[in-house]
Amino acid sequence: MLKLKYSKYEFECGTDEAGRGCLAGPVTAAAVILPENFENDILNDSKQLSEKKRFKLQSIIENEALAFGIAHIFPKKIDEINILNASILGMHTSIDYMNTKVEFISVDGNKFKPYKKVPFETIIKGDGKYLNIAAASVLAKTYRDRYMEHIHEEFPMYNWKKNKGYPTKEHRAAIKKYGITKYHRKSFRLLPEQLTLEF
Repeated sequence: MLKLKYSKYEFECGTDEAGRGCLAGPVTAAAVILPENFENDILNDSKQLSEKKRFKLQSIIENEALAFGIAHIFPKKIDEINILNASILGMHTSIDYMNTKVEFISVDGNKFKPYKKVPFETIIKGDGKYLNIAAASVLAKTYRDRYMEHIHEEFPMYNWKKNKGYPTKEHRAAIKKYGITKYHRKSFRLLPEQLTLEF
């Protein structure tokens, strides 16, 4: 059973990202503050949930959270500052978007940079331990998946609606055949034999 939050602060936000290991599309971060009385038996790390459950939970979280924010950091910025910094920027931006008082931040993972002067804790596998981080992981994943489905319409040959930009065999084969798009991350190793790729 997941605990609600890490600290004793009332306004603790959980934050997480999705899409860090993808070859295309943004890294998407979310921040969520849940009420003290929030309970949910299904909510867990988004990777442990079916797509159907994630989208069902998305509306529950959005309806019941005290505040939430979502931020996409796009490939151009990822290439400029690297994926770790882009992930942290996304988390900071999603906290900004909540437009509310934050007393403490629980972060999924082991890397973060101070946000204003708010105390924080990095928690490895935090999305499987605390409901507020799990809620952020679900929102980051569902918003990112919707975005990838949207840009799939523009470039259907990469099948982003299925692989969501992750480095599947099919996605790599399409990069080899069709080259890259404006949505690909040029700083990533897009093909095992990177030298053959023309930019």
